[in-house]
Amino acid sequence: MPDLVEPAVPAGRMGGRPQPCLSVDELTIRPWNARDAPVIVAAYADEDIQRWHARSLDRNEATIWAARWADRWRHETGADWAVTEGDTVLGRIGIRRLDLAEGFGEAAYWVLPAARGRAVAPRALTAVTDWMFTLGLHRMELTHSTRNTASCRVAEKAGYAYEGTMHGRGLHADGYHDMHLHARLHTPATVTRPPAV
Repeated sequence: MPDLVEPAVPAGRMGGRPQPCLSVDELTIRPWNARDAPVIVAAYADEDIQRWHARSLDRNEATIWAARWADRWRHETGADWAVTEGDTVLGRIGIRRLDLAEGFGEAAYWVLPAARGRAVAPRALTAVTDWMFTLGLHRMELTHSTRNTASCRVAEKAGYAYEGTMHGRGLHADGYHDMHLHARLHTPATVTRPPAV
């Protein structure tokens, strides 16, 4: 059955080129590599990262996971970057879901405890979002537990507007959480309101 709409982003536009390194202020946003496995293990041992991302990893799992991130780039199903300052990894920024035909991506992020409070996540999120828009994406969104107020602040600082609450949407270790939905459009939509009654 033929599509009636051209893909928002043609296949190959992302995976057909090397994954970029981006810079913002003192931060470098670069692809992960196998040498980063110990940092990934440490991140997923952090209580807050475990709480909101609902996983832990050993060294072998972290190495395999980092290698899969490169595969996701090549197959245009997602992307992940390490956020660094010099040789020190501060956090992660990623596109956990990606649909180039629809022009849609969903962002995810975490920051290691020693780097929190420095606006690492919103700066990295803004840089990656802006870069994804240069590919032709129309919409980037993110979700977070309504209990994760720090993630809500990140979304707002990066220009992701709050769009609503999805009840019982996210499964965490302590059960289902309501999730906030935030989004940024490449070309901001005009908000129309229903007529007054």
